[in-house]
Amino acid sequence: MIISGLSGNEIYCLAQKGYEPGELTVGNSVRSLGVAGSLGSSLRTLAGGEAAAITQLISEGRHAAIRRMEQEAARHGAVGVTGVTSELKTLSGYTEFLSQGTAIHGPPGERKLFTTSASGIELYCHLDAGYKPLHFVMGNVAYALGVGRGVMGGFRTMAKGEVKEYSEMYNGIRHLALRRMKEEAAANGANAVVDVKIEIRPFGQGIVELLMTGTAARHPRLAQGNVTADHVVTSELTGNELWNLAKLGFAPIELVMATSVYSIGLAGSLGTLFSGMARGELDELTKLVYHARENCIELLRGEAMRLGAERVIGNRLHIRELSPGLIEVVAVGTALRRANDVAPESPQLIMQAVITEVDALNIGGAGMAGVMASVEMAQAIRRRANPMVGCLVAFIFVFFGIIMAIVAATAQHGHR
Repeated sequence: MIISGLSGNEIYCLAQKGYEPGELTVGNSVRSLGVAGSLGSSLRTLAGGEAAAITQLISEGRHAAIRRMEQEAARHGAVGVTGVTSELKTLSGYTEFLSQGTAIHGPPGERKLFTTSASGIELYCHLDAGYKPLHFVMGNVAYALGVGRGVMGGFRTMAKGEVKEYSEMYNGIRHLALRRMKEEAAANGANAVVDVKIEIRPFGQGIVELLMTGTAARHPRLAQGNVTADHVVTSELTGNELWNLAKLGFAPIELVMATSVYSIGLAGSLGTLFSGMARGELDELTKLVYHARENCIELLRGEAMRLGAERVIGNRLHIRELSPGLIEVVAVGTALRRANDVAPESPQLIMQAVITEVDALNIGGAGMAGVMASVEMAQAIRRRANPMVGCLVAFIFVFFGIIMAIVAATAQHGHR
């Protein structure tokens, strides 16, 4: 008797590659930041930038949970673990790191246990397209906006346009997390990371973690031998997208990202406020959001061109409000190039590999964690980043209120 997390389609797809379902496997680690780490992270929160003590705590906790999951899978005699996840939860003021997946059994020739974030269906596509999984990998950065950067940014938000202090910070953090994931992949002998996922999660007061996860893999047609992080290919495309592109003679180069943070400015805020009293289009906001998107796309285009890419596909634009009048636009996609001899093993994908599956158990909504993370981060940034603008706007309204009261009183006295 086994208890497996694989669906019928996943089981069928993996059977085509010689694998059978095994047991659910779990690993965890409960940790405390400690007094020294708490004091250090508090100082870093004031200074801004990466909170290295928290980054290390989270990284160590996640990796410890994964190792224990791997040990449990090995005790079951598994050759691999699919659908690996890395979560963190708060328990009595401490942090529990949880990793889980489904063990699979396979051909006797498999000697080293592999772990992958891919589902059984995704894994079939990866294997058929030539990406042999090695290890679940991650890169993370815990960071704070900081009072210093917040005050500088607060003054910058009084003017309309891009707030480069914020844009540069967010761009730097995302690329640092990507770099760390690629370094971990290279250390595991990989030349590619597929199925990359990006998450932003709150971690305590004023601290946010950016987490990137994926599957380190080796493709025989990509860079040969032991490669450095610079030569590790990354992609957030789905398994069947990778398969289809390989069929067309394309291979991924890099996950590309760009961020633009724009402010509507103090004058724009006041103008929009008064315009909002009447029905119709808010011209200032329309233009601001349009230019923010255009700038973000151009940044993405520039990064892809520097990589020698032919095109960027799967591009998605995300927009959110960091604080009143301050928006962030994020663009994410995969840069591609033409490649020789990358055709998949099978002449076409089997039907079971393209079926979209629906999770029957949906507690709290699939996107609730992401929504809550965004809300909490926005609140933290609002508290830290934009106090000057809020105070100034309030002062202006009070000032105008006093003037109007004086004018009214003068007019009434004149009538008398």
